[in-house]
Amino acid sequence: MQSLRKTTTWMIPSGMRIARMSAGEMGSGAGKGGGGGGSIRDAGGSFGKMEVAHEEEYFYKQRQEQLAKLKQKAINHEDFHSESIKHHEEAIARHKKAIEELKKH
Repeated sequence: MQSLRKTTTWMIPSGMRIARMSAGEMGSGAGKGGGGGGSIRDAGGSFGKMEVAHEEEYFYKQRQEQLAKLKQKAINHEDFHSESIKHHEEAIARHKKAIEELKKH
């Protein structure tokens, strides 16, 4: 169970970044893709940079929540299968005991 918790960190590469359409520094004005980033971004300056920072924070938190849910789901699956293995081993032991009892008679 412990090994799965350690190996789930590789699922999303740490170098993965969101593609950006802006030319130059983020939040410095409209992007080069033809569309604007909204009135605050179009104006540029510190408000545009602040807007970019808020967006980055939002998507970072969203990715972290998704990763946490994925990890928990994997751990729950492992726990379920461990319980299933335990029940199957108990059933095998019961059946072996029953077979031994039948062989005695």
